[in-house]
Amino acid sequence: MGQLYVRELLKSPLWELAYICDISAEAQSAAAELSTGATVTGDENLLFSDPTLDAVGLFTLADSRPAHLCKALKAGKHVLAEKPVAGDIETEWEIADAVAKSNRMVAVNMFNRNAWYHKMMIDFVRSGEIGELAVIRVAHMTPGHMPQEGHGPEGPCFHDCGMHYVDVARWYANSDYDTYHAQGVRMWSYADPWWVQAHGTFKNGVVFDITQGFVYGHMAETQTHCCYVDVIGTKGIARLTYDFKTATVELHGVHSTVKKTDSFNDKKIDILVDVFAKSVLAGENLGYPTVKDSVIASDMAWKMFNDAVKNGAPCIGKPEEMDEILARRQAMKHGYGLPLRQGKG
Repeated sequence: MGQLYVRELLKSPLWELAYICDISAEAQSAAAELSTGATVTGDENLLFSDPTLDAVGLFTLADSRPAHLCKALKAGKHVLAEKPVAGDIETEWEIADAVAKSNRMVAVNMFNRNAWYHKMMIDFVRSGEIGELAVIRVAHMTPGHMPQEGHGPEGPCFHDCGMHYVDVARWYANSDYDTYHAQGVRMWSYADPWWVQAHGTFKNGVVFDITQGFVYGHMAETQTHCCYVDVIGTKGIARLTYDFKTATVELHGVHSTVKKTDSFNDKKIDILVDVFAKSVLAGENLGYPTVKDSVIASDMAWKMFNDAVKNGAPCIGKPEEMDEILARRQAMKHGYGLPLRQGKG
């Protein structure tokens, strides 16, 4: 993720990239190739002690983020962070409290909140065109990130990835979660469910279902996916589909019917760094995703995942199948959620 941020920061006229910090010699070498003028170092104290530095970015794994984030706040730095902000939910809430008590801006990369397609659909829903909001259905299933491919501190895929869609449903509902029930499957007999579906209600009565799993045809000759947001009202609907290159929004309201297809823009990091810079300069949040929204999504994703475990996720498949999938993914040059190699885009 650090490589992706560096590239976008270098493109932006609003940022001057002063430092790239990583304790890995291989990562430092890759950073030296990417950067123009930044100091590449393994000593984080250079960053936190520099009074000219306005903000720091924290793009390593979740278990290292709390100490760095607290250090940044103490040094008076604004923070741009990946999610989740800690490796366990208790620490995440402590971080949220520390940020709330500070006068620093902290943005978390909940990338869906920077997506044109979600903003377009939410505006349509809240305009009343579909009547009263009743049902929110979200699915994100691909032959993506597998066990043993890293991200350990971020948790299993329903937390690491699924928290994004837990956040999306809550954003659409404009309400907090109330009830939920979850079911999972321990695909390939792995220890954790790698497919989970949760359904329930929000406090305003809106019903939801969220399905997430990186189990969707890993060994298929031609890989595909099943990703959508389907919003149902008492009078109309709004729906989204995407193929990770383009996104298509279809709006069927009482007075208008709209269809738009445009760029998907993957992680939307360019938008995040732009909005965050403008917010820092303006002294107010102009639309960046907050720590509180991130922590609420993380908390609910963990609760839903744990409910799936409690409800007895059956084992389907054999460990040998997972080994076969991992071997294929190691050899693949193009695919869904392949691990980034150092220096590779």
